[in-house]
Amino acid sequence: MTRHHDPIAERTRLEALHQYEREAWAQGFSFVAGVDEVGRGPLAGPVVAAAVVLDRPLLLPYLNDSKRLTASRRTLLAAQIRETVVDWAIAEIGNEEIDRCGIGIAVRVAMERALAALQYRPDTLLVDGTQSIAFTGVQRTIIGGDGLCASIAAASILAKVHRDALLEEYDRLHPEYGFAQHKGYGTAAHLAALARCGATPLHRRSFAPVRVHTR
Repeated sequence: MTRHHDPIAERTRLEALHQYEREAWAQGFSFVAGVDEVGRGPLAGPVVAAAVVLDRPLLLPYLNDSKRLTASRRTLLAAQIRETVVDWAIAEIGNEEIDRCGIGIAVRVAMERALAALQYRPDTLLVDGTQSIAFTGVQRTIIGGDGLCASIAAASILAKVHRDALLEEYDRLHPEYGFAQHKGYGTAAHLAALARCGATPLHRRSFAPVRVHTR
């Protein structure tokens, strides 16, 4: 969760968060894209990926891995990111496509679709995790990149805010499941709702906890 930061310490943290982007800019690349996804583990809803293009440091206070931020802070930062960066894009892979192709492929395809949706073509790419994606230029995978790399952190925030909004809408369609609270993850309350009500059209039927409750 976010805490109050001393402005000088926060500026120092933000400068360090740009180490990978600065390396790319020093090598002569102008447009650096960070890519991340959310929603790999839930039992319902889509995988959502985002791509963010930077041509200069994104020195937004509290910019960080989306999981380390409160919902209100994520929402505020998402608006600031969209207004500040060179370009951004979001892509979704729905639960039915996840069931057809598997979650690993779905994650990769979601990131590739977000990248393809950009209007500005990046010179180089920074990807969270260990999985490279289709890209003709130079790319670098960074384990834990959403907490180490500014552009990936920004992408993680956009993807998380977008996906959370979708699950809150699903909650209005299926209030008995509590999607607004658990966002589709396999909490005890979600599993109890599955056992009681069965799977909705939004559930990933290829995931074992859903499969046993599919009617």
